[in-house]
Formats: sequence, structure tokens, C-alpha cells
Amino acid sequence: MTNITIAWMALPFFVGFIIYLLPKLSRFLALGVALLSANYALAIFADPSFLLNVKLLDSFGVTLTIDQLSGFFIITNALVTAAVIFYCWNSEKTAFFYMQAVILHGSVNATFICADFISLYVALEVISIASFLLISYPRTDRSIWVGLRYLFVSNTAMLFYLVGAVLVYQAHNSFSFMGLRGAPPEAIALIFLGLLAKGGIFVSGLWLPLTHSESQSPVSAMLSGVVVKAGVFPLVRCALMLEEVDPIVRFFGVSTALLGVGFAVFEKDTKRMLAFHTISQLGFVLAAPVVGGFYALTHGLVKSALFLIAGVLPSRNFKELQYHPIDNRIWIALAIASFSISGFPLLSGFGAKVLTSKNLLPWQVVAMNIAAVGTAISFAKFIFLPHQKNEKIIKVNLGFWWAMVFLLGGLIVANAVYYEAYSIKNIIKPLVTIAIGWLAYLYIFKKLAIKIPRAIEEFDHLIGFMSLMLILLFWIAWKQLPFLI
Repeated sequence: MTNITIAWMALPFFVGFIIYLLPKLSRFLALGVALLSANYALAIFADPSFLLNVKLLDSFGVTLTIDQLSGFFIITNALVTAAVIFYCWNSEKTAFFYMQAVILHGSVNATFICADFISLYVALEVISIASFLLISYPRTDRSIWVGLRYLFVSNTAMLFYLVGAVLVYQAHNSFSFMGLRGAPPEAIALIFLGLLAKGGIFVSGLWLPLTHSESQSPVSAMLSGVVVKAGVFPLVRCALMLEEVDPIVRFFGVSTALLGVGFAVFEKDTKRMLAFHTISQLGFVLAAPVVGGFYALTHGLVKSALFLIAGVLPSRNFKELQYHPIDNRIWIALAIASFSISGFPLLSGFGAKVLTSKNLLPWQVVAMNIAAVGTAISFAKFIFLPHQKNEKIIKVNLGFWWAMVFLLGGLIVANAVYYEAYSIKNIIKPLVTIAIGWLAYLYIFKKLAIKIPRAIEEFDHLIGFMSLMLILLFWIAWKQLPFLI
């Protein structure tokens, strides 16, 4: 299995080179890579006790770890990438687009199996470059600026991260994740700052709304569905490996869930609302690390589907959509995704929310319930949109529907992962939460006209937030120092 793993890691980068040589086969090659990743993940799930450790440079602690947690993130990446390729199948996307999508896919997969800080750093930097090239693919002034803004923020964060990784090595002569135990507090603060910014967590993730909303829909789907999870996964892994880190990760999970949903409920732009809600849902992943993999899977499928659907709506403005009924078929896809992320039974979002709630600590429960109600309020905006039969204005190609089959079908199939969730007690609570959210939307939030200021999303403020987060992280790490030694 070790040789297969190494070959699977290298294949996307090799295929990316081949795509340039055989541009007419670009779509087929890219799809093949995504399907191969799906098969690799299924092989992991086939053995519940599967665990593979590959030591690349043992004296430096450079190690790859593949287990069930990795499997959830890898299958998410595979399905989202495949759906995006189907979505773009009949578009005018060039071989360059598919090449970058494949390289992004491969580098994201690499982060899901890294168990050391230096190989993770390399993978995250490749992700930054590939993401920048996809964001700026239209080559408009706006897209190039948004891409550069993302690249600047990402590289600044990774500079802090690299310094932290060096400090960990200095303390233990190893880059292993386990090196956080006994590392100086500044090392922990610097590494976490890089990962929080890369993953779009808490105020470090305020670069995300503009970046995701201004990118093309298939790029937004990949960014929100899998790319941000490259920063989240190491946090989950560290929380599971080191119980001392678990409270820190859970704290940022709760804070992020509330921050993201607090913006999302007032947002009037469809893609910006989805972007803010990505921040919130990443908080759910971190709030209960032991089940974060399953939640990441359901969120990745749902959010990718929603961004692709948003790309075919007649407007991005919720107010305008109230006067432009959408086609029933598109509304059904939109409703299924919205029901799932709200926690409605019969879809995997229900099982993920139940599983997460059962693994929360007492101090997290109230805050996460508030975030769950906020989620129901946010997606009521989609569910209660007017719709009608045979809307002629909206035309979608066959690739869009194949993408929906992959993503929404995945939500239904993944529902079997935690079938034990279906008890009367577990069903009633999400339904009550959704009902409260819908009532709050219809009678309160739908009538509000609060405009969210965007000044905090400006580039200089984003860099300023990094300084504040570094101070906060250093204080947290310093307070945890007795437990980390």
C-alpha cells in the first residue's frame, strides 16, 4: 500500500504535465485523477482499522499518515473535483484550467496525509499558487486583484507558519506534529496563525468572502468545498493527537461558527452569504474534532453544490430573486442542498449535525445551538425563493446536472454513515431548530435591511487582524504551556 500511496500522490502532478502535451484529453485526464482519488478513499474505508504510516525522512520526522480521517477529506476532494470537471465539461475552459485543477487536487490531497509541519508547508504553498491561477483565470483586472490579494494574505500567513515550524524543529529536531508538545508558546502561536488564516478560521478568515464570491462558480466550489479544509485538517489532526491542543481548536471552532453565521444571516448577496457560511461551517468541523471528517465531507458536498447552483441563478441579489422565479428543477437542487446543511433528516447533513452535537463539551452546547439556528435562518433565504415550471431565462448544460448527481447523490449515500442517528429524540431537535430558524427568517430577518460594512475585509485590515490573532494565540499558548510540556 505504501508504493500505491506514493504513486497516487505523484500522479496528479504528472497528469498535469501530460495535459499540456495532450490538451484535447484534458477533461478526461482530470476526471480520471479525481475518480482514482475516490477509489483510493474507498479502499481506506473498506478496512475500518486501516492505518498507514510512511516515513520519508525519519530523522526529521517527515511522515505521512493515512487513516479514516484522511479518507473523509480525500473522498470530499475527489467528489468535488469530479463535479467541477463535469460542470465545466462543455464550457470553453482551456487545458490550463484543467491542469491547475488537477495540481490543486493533488496538493490538497497531500495536506490530508501529512503528519509533519515541513511537508505540510510545501503542500500549502503549492495550493496557494494553484488557487491564485484559478482565481485569476478570467484575466480581468478584478480577478487578478482578488487573486493577488488571496496570494498576499496566504503567503504572509505561511511566513509566520514557517517560522513556527522551525522553532518546533529547534526544540525537538523533528518536524512532527507531536513536536507541539514541549514546543515554546511562540511556535504554537505562529503555526496556528498560519493554519487559521489558510483555513479561513475566525477573523483570520475574513479574506474568504470576497475571494470566494468574486471567483467563477466552479472555482468558488473548489475553494469552499476543499481548499480551505487544507488549513482545517491539520488543526483537527493535532487536536486528535494532542489532547492539550483540543481545547484551543474547540474554542476557535465555536468562535468561528458564531462569527460566520452572524454575518451570513444579514448578507443579501448569494455568493457572499455562502462564503460567510463557509467560515461558520468550518467552525462546526473544529468544534468536535473526533467527528470533523464526516462533517467536512457533508459540508464540502453541500457548499460546492450551492456555489455551482448560485452560478446559474438569474441574480446574486436575494431581493431581486424574489421577483425572478427560478426553474423548479434548479429550486429542487437548491432546496436539497439547503435542507442538508440545515440538518434536515434523510440527508447526511442531519447525521453530521447529530454526531457533532453528541461530541460537544458542555460549554459549547449553547453557542453551537445558536449557530445551528443561524444556519436555518441563512438557508431559509434559498428555500423560500419563488419558483415556477419551465423558466426559460435560465439555461444550464448537461454537465451541471451531472455535477448535481455527484454532489447531491453523495449527500444521500453518505447518510448511511451514521444511520444510528435516526431516533425520535435526534429527529425532533433538528426539526425544531429548523422551524425556529424559518420563523425567525419569515417574521424578522426577511424584513431587515441591515447593510454589513465591508471595511474589515480590506487588505490592510486583514494583515492587521493577523497581528491581533498572533497576540491572542500567544496568550492562549502561554496559558496552556503547563499542559503542553
